[in-house]
Amino acid sequence: MTKKILYIGNDLRVDSFTATYISFLSKMLREEGYKVKTASAKNNKLIRLTEMLCLIIKFHSTTDIVLIDTYGATNFYYAYLVGRLCQMYKIPYVPILHGGNLPERLDKDPKFSKNLFGNAYLNIAPSNFLKHEFESRGFDRIKLIPNSIDLRNYPFKNRDRFFPKLLWVRRFQHRYNPKMAILLLERLFAEYEEAELCMVGPEKDGSMQDCKRLAKRKNLNVKFTGKLKKKEWAELAKEYDFFINSTTIDNTPISVIESMGLGLPIISTNVGGMPVLIDHLKDGVLVDSDDFNAMFSEIKKILENPDIGQKMAINARKKAESFGWKNVRKDWLEVIDNVR
Repeated sequence: MTKKILYIGNDLRVDSFTATYISFLSKMLREEGYKVKTASAKNNKLIRLTEMLCLIIKFHSTTDIVLIDTYGATNFYYAYLVGRLCQMYKIPYVPILHGGNLPERLDKDPKFSKNLFGNAYLNIAPSNFLKHEFESRGFDRIKLIPNSIDLRNYPFKNRDRFFPKLLWVRRFQHRYNPKMAILLLERLFAEYEEAELCMVGPEKDGSMQDCKRLAKRKNLNVKFTGKLKKKEWAELAKEYDFFINSTTIDNTPISVIESMGLGLPIISTNVGGMPVLIDHLKDGVLVDSDDFNAMFSEIKKILENPDIGQKMAINARKKAESFGWKNVRKDWLEVIDNVR
């Protein structure tokens, strides 16, 4: 009998920059033959929450399992309320853990966290970092299933020469430290007049305006594209030679995995799950948080020794291939098919 799944998350099916994992995973599960209903595509938070809860109420009697994209910010409370409703209707539910700030949420809201995660059929961690963080706080139903991407959307570009052309892809939010990319560009520009930076992503908390003012004041070549669809920024990536991840907190961001697939050397801060995702100097570079001078030094090494960057990019592509659907398919099917 075909399993029926309700998937609760931010369902932006236009595949926009802000689309969460639901867009990819729901598509893959449908292709596997499951019946999947999703919510919600609404931008208004109250309407989004209402639609999520109404989906559970409407289909509770015909639903086999509920998947819940779970983050550490406001979304956590959406997930909590959805989980409580699932408990009331006795529907097995599975939080899919995202975001490097989830451990903070466990500590700030231990009662809600215990209720949501402790009563789940299973919790899916995309990295050993989050798996360890949850287990260290006493949660025992944690299964590791890495995030996955459709590699067909991320064609590899082999670079044998590198230029100081940087790509940054994230929401403009203070915790992602976008100013660090600007300061890195300033350092590069002092030695390479052709240095440039492209910053892709929507405004979140005023950080984009801060970055625009900083770039203008320092007279730097920075392009702000705003929000782009994933396919658009993947195409744009062909014009750049380094991917900059400047965040102060992280898990295993999809944008970094996608960039590894595209052949961009990854220069990232060494925070959260990044040292689990990146093998330092083999398939990427890790530097201390906020240390743009260290980023500059690593980029300069590759500019002067392109074979280093080429080998790194090839290794990164191989790692990205391990995140293809075929490598996580069996685990997901096992989770869903074992629900009774």
